[in-house]
Amino acid sequence: MAILEVDGLEAYYGRTKALHGVSFSMEERGITTVLGANGAGKTTTLRAISAMVPTAGTIRLDGERIDGRAPEDIVGRGVAHVPEGRGTFVDLTVEENLRLGAWLRRRGVADDLQRVFGYFPILAERRRQMAGTLSGGEQQMLAIARALMLRPRLLLVDEPSLGLAPMLVKEIFRILRAINRDTGMSMLLVEQNAALALDLADHVFLLETGRVVLSGTSDVLQKNDAIRRSYLGY
Repeated sequence: MAILEVDGLEAYYGRTKALHGVSFSMEERGITTVLGANGAGKTTTLRAISAMVPTAGTIRLDGERIDGRAPEDIVGRGVAHVPEGRGTFVDLTVEENLRLGAWLRRRGVADDLQRVFGYFPILAERRRQMAGTLSGGEQQMLAIARALMLRPRLLLVDEPSLGLAPMLVKEIFRILRAINRDTGMSMLLVEQNAALALDLADHVFLLETGRVVLSGTSDVLQKNDAIRRSYLGY
C-alpha cells in the first residue's frame, strides 16, 4: 500500500521552475531514496512535500490530497522533515530541542524521550547541554531525534551524511535502519552517498534537472551501468 503518491509535481522558486512533472510513489513501511547531481531537485522534492515551496500537481498521503495545505497541516498528518544543515536550535538544550518536536501533543513525551535516547544514547548524556556546543554528528542525531518526537508515519531526511566522518555516517544509517525495522516508519531519503543510500533503501528514483529519469528497486538500480558510473564510481 502506498503511503505517499506524487503525480506531476512542479515546484517553483519565484518564476523559476525547479521540478518538471515529478511522479513517484512509495510503499508504507518502506525506505525510498532520491539520487541525483547537485541542482537536480532532490531537496526541492522534500520541500514540496512539506509545503515549503509553491507547487502544482498532486501529492497524496494515504490516498488523501495534501498539496495546497499549510506546512503545519502536513506536520499534523504525521510527516516530519529533517532538513539539510540540521536546523537545531543552538541556544536551547538538547532536551528542549527534543521537546519542541512533540509540541503538537502533551501526553507520552517522557516515554518518547526515553525511546529516542535508546537510539541515540549520546543525546541522553548531553541532554542538559546547549545544542550549539554539540559536534556536527551529534547535531545531526539531534535533528533526527527531534523529528522522531513527532511520532511521524513518514520521515523526510535531507543529506544526513553532509559534512560528517565516514564512521559516524555509517552509525547514523545503522540507526535509521533500526528505526524503520522497529517501528515500520516510512522514510524518504535524499543522500549524496549513493552506495550507503542504495544499501539502505528498498526503492530508488533518480532525478536529473527536476525530472525523474530512472526508478526501481534498489537491487536492480545497483546493477544499472549509468548509476554505477555516475554515483558508485565503478
